[in-house]
Amino acid sequence: MFMEVTKRRNAELIEAAIQLHQTGAILPDTYVLDLDSIEANGKQMQAAAVEHGIELFYMTKQFGRNPLIAQKLVELGITHAVVVDFREAQVMMDHHLPLGNVGHLVQIPQHLLETVINYGSKYITVYSLEMLNKIDEIAKRLGKKQDVLIRIVSDEDQLYPGQYGGFKIEELIDQLSEIKKYQSAQVKGLTSFPCFLFNSETKELEATHNVQTIQKAQAIFSEAGVPLRELNIPSATCSETIPFIKTLGGTQGEPGHALTGTTPMHALVDLPEKPAMVYVSEISHQFEEHSYCFGGGYYRRGHLENVLLDNGEERYQAKMEPFADENIDYYLGIKGKHRIGATAIMAFRTQIFVTRSQVAVVSGIQVGKPKIEGIYDSQGKLISR
Repeated sequence: MFMEVTKRRNAELIEAAIQLHQTGAILPDTYVLDLDSIEANGKQMQAAAVEHGIELFYMTKQFGRNPLIAQKLVELGITHAVVVDFREAQVMMDHHLPLGNVGHLVQIPQHLLETVINYGSKYITVYSLEMLNKIDEIAKRLGKKQDVLIRIVSDEDQLYPGQYGGFKIEELIDQLSEIKKYQSAQVKGLTSFPCFLFNSETKELEATHNVQTIQKAQAIFSEAGVPLRELNIPSATCSETIPFIKTLGGTQGEPGHALTGTTPMHALVDLPEKPAMVYVSEISHQFEEHSYCFGGGYYRRGHLENVLLDNGEERYQAKMEPFADENIDYYLGIKGKHRIGATAIMAFRTQIFVTRSQVAVVSGIQVGKPKIEGIYDSQGKLISR
């Protein structure tokens, strides 16, 4: 999906990844992250956010909950993390990184709520009155005030399977009296996902119905005497979409894939953020008329089509075999016979946190002096330096 744009816009990353593999510095099934380019991408987005008055919370799941990259983002001004789930919250807390929003896609388990509230998060997203009540109870006991975002949904909204939940807009008026009574859990805003999507045919951003739902809910709160200052409008946040968030009335965005230049838009349009991630494997064996490389990092929505092969003497591109979603990616098939041991470079959409891959964070790529800053597992745990 991102092979051609990576070859064109960050050939240095490909060169470094091949070198690291062929010298034995990294093993197959490793994602190589270009730290300097990720920082440059983050700076671009932070500048755009400041210009348009949007607060950014960085998301790390796409690049393996990596704490080193998270710390770099904090240093350049994107100071707080939005975590996809409570496991990611634990990683951030273990590394003393500030939390911006916990609970949006995955609610916080009951026995972790007190830990998160005590640690501190700018916002906690809630799906139900029961969760709001529990947060209020714990915050009151701790002597704290906890700001809350409500996830709001309607029957017409676009929701992804595995992400269902939230306050129904049709029931909101009846629930307002209950919501307003809480003093320690203070509702400050609304959120939904996805709020806009990139149309690959028209190459335009299109707001989903979710935005109308958020705006309607905001009006309901306002009429009830509860003005909400925050509208969290995430989806493919990047330099290009930050102004769009502003036009929709949003106040918050959540860059994730844009940090590595791998949103769907980045595959088709040259944006300020450039590709900063490739997947490295190696030809393991041949069988019949195909070759097979080591797997472990396959993501079923990755649109993986091409592979760049380098056997030390020649470099060329080949086609991947389609892979069935119901199988485990012990190996990935490549059309044709290719030399065993050859380096295989892929650039596709991924979510590293759901793989079993390793992650090599590499600095100095852009100046021709690649240095591995650390090798991590897919959950952000340091394996070696």
